[in-house]
Amino acid sequence: MTSRPFFDDPPPPPPAALPAPPRVSGAGKSAAVPIRWARLLVRGRKEDAAWVRPSLLALLSIAALLYLWDLGASGWANAFYSAAVQAGSTSWKAFFFGSFDASNFITVDKSPAALWVMDLSARLFGVNAWSILVPQALEGVATVGFTYLTVRRWFSPAAALIAGATVALTPVAALMFRFDNPDALLVLLLTIATYATVRAVEAGKTKWLVLAATLVGFAFLTKMLQAFLVVPAFGLVYLVAAPVSLRRRIAQLAIAAGAMVVASGWWVAIVQLTPAADRPYIGGSQNNSILNLIFGYNGFGRLTGNETGSVGGAGITGSTWGPTGLTRLFNASFGGQVSWLMPAALILLVAGLVFTLRRGRTDRTRAAFILWGGSLVVTALVFSLAAGIIHPYYTVALAPSIGALVGIGSVLLWRERSRTWARLVLAGTVAVTSIWSVVLLERSPDFAPGLAPAVAILGVGAAIAIAGIPLLHRRVVAGVLAVGMAAAFAGPAAYTIDTVLTAHSGAIPSAGPTVTAVTTGGGPGGVPGGFAGRGAQRGFPGGFGGGGFLPGGGFGNPGGFTGRGGFPRGAGGGGFGGGGGFLNASSPGAALVKLLQTNAGQYSWVAATIDANSAAGYQLATNDPIMAIGGFNGTDPAPSLAQFEQYVAQGRIHYFIGSGRTLGGSINATSSQIAQWVEQNFTATTVDGATVYDLTQPAA
Repeated sequence: MTSRPFFDDPPPPPPAALPAPPRVSGAGKSAAVPIRWARLLVRGRKEDAAWVRPSLLALLSIAALLYLWDLGASGWANAFYSAAVQAGSTSWKAFFFGSFDASNFITVDKSPAALWVMDLSARLFGVNAWSILVPQALEGVATVGFTYLTVRRWFSPAAALIAGATVALTPVAALMFRFDNPDALLVLLLTIATYATVRAVEAGKTKWLVLAATLVGFAFLTKMLQAFLVVPAFGLVYLVAAPVSLRRRIAQLAIAAGAMVVASGWWVAIVQLTPAADRPYIGGSQNNSILNLIFGYNGFGRLTGNETGSVGGAGITGSTWGPTGLTRLFNASFGGQVSWLMPAALILLVAGLVFTLRRGRTDRTRAAFILWGGSLVVTALVFSLAAGIIHPYYTVALAPSIGALVGIGSVLLWRERSRTWARLVLAGTVAVTSIWSVVLLERSPDFAPGLAPAVAILGVGAAIAIAGIPLLHRRVVAGVLAVGMAAAFAGPAAYTIDTVLTAHSGAIPSAGPTVTAVTTGGGPGGVPGGFAGRGAQRGFPGGFGGGGFLPGGGFGNPGGFTGRGGFPRGAGGGGFGGGGGFLNASSPGAALVKLLQTNAGQYSWVAATIDANSAAGYQLATNDPIMAIGGFNGTDPAPSLAQFEQYVAQGRIHYFIGSGRTLGGSINATSSQIAQWVEQNFTATTVDGATVYDLTQPAA
């Protein structure tokens, strides 16, 4: 190994020249190859500088520390998915379909691939916070690693390390890789698919292109159509840069498209062809169809805002979720999550494409900008313009692309620093990044108050020094680089550490400290008051609280979502009857848990209640199936009143736990009918603040 400066390390040799483990034949082959691969991992490439491998191991160690530190503090995190893991760990049928409950009444409102990983962990280590969340953390570390590997394949260790560090220090990444939403596995699969695409472009190999398509297909089984946002970039870069004939490229892309359809469609086909009587209801759909879920609630409805079954019910359109437009990802709701280095990524993308404009068709630098830049631009545009359900944590999907563009682009410009234009663009990038960090930090004035001025001084100073590099002594240049990088990463690193040290729960987690003066738009009963909380669920004091989500109220919890971890546990507020709050699980007391567990084995469901979030807390506390009437939002038409009456007549449900949200002002006719029928035919008792009806004892 040799010793070279960080930014001046040369690009790697062509992939064909990269060292490979020696071939071994005979009886010792199976044992020798893993040993040699392990040595290569520890030693690194022969041409690597001495600092490269230790730096990579340090990066992965830091990522592991960030994602695993005090992981159990968040408890069940998103209890909705944790309850589904509990179900899948005890029932293989629930495992396959992604059922919310082990008695397989209804599924979660996503495809189940992310649950499969957590289900297997829970089967091995028991159902607890660590067995559910550790797989997410490891997926995060792997994402950082594969971002490094993908960039390193064609570029220097410096570019790859910057890319990986950007991912690791993105606040929303620290949030989602410590949480049990599907996004962690989605991002990992798409990052590995990007690596496979790079390998395919290198030599025009069909097998790598098919692997990339297959990984995208499995990403679809994680979060449905969002996985396909990278497909245009994958297809374009292969069509432009693969070193084979145009005819062959088109044929290979057709084969890859077929592989993607098979990989994403096999589970869909099984579910669609299984008779409804033999499987759970498809949560999130309005007609018990997986196709309705894919193309409706989780599909084009997210773009248009016409989401039947969404929070608030049919007729509530995109304005509920804040203003759309090209600046959405930079507003106060989204900005602190992911946008710290996004301006830099966009500037470097344009600079890189211009710099490589006249290069040959198969130029790898331009191919990398097309690949990573295309993924970033398409995904960011969809998030920016989507009129339907959109949450800030979705932006974790942008982190690898931002990291790669920053790493590749900054090192490229640094190598060209002898050119005035390159120095000026790089200096401008540092200045813009620092100024934008100051803007984001000023949105949380009580958080690290001295950090914003320091970032401004260091960033602007480094930008001026970079522009005047020819006038600087060589020994000063290294210090300028260190100062510039410190200014760029200080803000997101501080937000990331704050995220790691904060417990998160609820259905809509959010990274970083409190953000003030946010305006997310209005709409009927919407969220005009903006975010004001902290941690898992930023508050909506002008929307979800007070007057309720819809005109006339009905959601309760006046004053909005509160607390670092979201709703206060068991917050009844405006009428949840002690059963928790919308988008946050219930937290039953010991007496209620004991009541529900009494003779639990005699019933398919020890209780039923409105919406899966209310049901989740009861299910996790009792370890017994709870029927989530109406699914996640309480808006699915399942079960019908007649079906519910039949279940009660058959003695399959023991209790009904009342919910002020539906009894007081329903957002779903079916759920309301069931609640009113129970109220009229059974006697209410109060246990630990919750209204409970014994469905085996009709009122006189």
